[in-house]
Order: sequence, then C-alpha cells, then structure tokens
Amino acid sequence: MPESPEVETDRLHETIHEQAERHGGDLLRAIALTTALIAALAAMAALQAGTTANEALLLKAEATRLQAEASDQWAYYQAKGIKAAAQEASRSAWLAAGKTPPPAIEETIKRYAAEQEEIQKVAREKERERDERSAAADLLIHRHHGYARGVALFQVAIALGAVAALARNRPVWLASLALGLAGTVLAGAALLH
Repeated sequence: MPESPEVETDRLHETIHEQAERHGGDLLRAIALTTALIAALAAMAALQAGTTANEALLLKAEATRLQAEASDQWAYYQAKGIKAAAQEASRSAWLAAGKTPPPAIEETIKRYAAEQEEIQKVAREKERERDERSAAADLLIHRHHGYARGVALFQVAIALGAVAALARNRPVWLASLALGLAGTVLAGAALLH
C-alpha cells in the first residue's frame, strides 16, 4: 500500500481555495468599487446640500434686511403724511377764519406729497427686492431637500454595500446599487431644478 494518496489533496485543496477566493474576490472588488463611487456621490451631494442651505439662509437674511428698510421707508412715508395733514389743518384753520392761508402752507403740502411719492417708490422697490430674494431662497431650500434626500439614500446604499461585502451577498449588493441609483436621480434632479 502506498504511503501517500495517488491524488494530491494538498494541491486540490489549494486550487479550490484559490477559485473560491477569486470568485469571492471579484464580488468584493465590485462591491468595494461601487460603494466607493456611491460614497463619492454622497460627498458631492452633501456638499451641494450644505451650499444651497447656506445660500438660502443668506438670501433670507437679505430679504429680512430689505423688509426692515422697506418698513423704515413706510414709517418715513407716514411721517410725511402726518406733517402734510398738520399743514392741511393749519390751512383749514386759516380758511375757517375767513382769511387766505400763507402761500408757504400750500407749498409745504405739495412738497410733502411729492416726497411721499418718492418714498413710496423706494419702499415698493425694497419690497420687490425682498420678494425676489425670498423666492430665490425658497427655490434653494427646495433644491436642498432634493440633495438631502439623495444623501440619505446614498448612506443607506453604502450601509447595504458593507453588509453585502461582509456577507458576500449579491442580492444585497444589487439593492445597494438600486438605492445608489435612486440617490443619484434625486441629487441629479435637485441639480437640474
């Protein structure tokens, strides 16, 4: 009887191990590559989400400043109206006494009316600018939400990629790819919006 088996089991065992490693290794490399790509997309989407949120906050702050300036203009408009009303009351008192009011009163009333028109134009312009900034901020907030949803899907896809790598489970990896694609669609839609 021979001392060693006729078929070299050590070599066979090594070949089987290499084949298993190679097949599992291909899957792991694919999972690692796609997960890294998803992580890069997640980083870009997160950066865009932060940028759009910051821009929106800046625009809302500008809108608030413009609202304050418009309010100041409207207060100035009211003050001119009160001064004009006081001059009108003075003119009425002259007329009630049967006397002719001094010409300066009429000139002052006209000047206040002209000043009110200019003040009103400035106030309305401030309000228009405020509305533009606010609308632009609202659009950016909407875009931010699209990026944020994309980032959430990317994070879940990355987690599934890790599970797929640990378990060497192709269906879980495919689910990771599907969520990564969905995140890409959401982030891309936010970019194009």
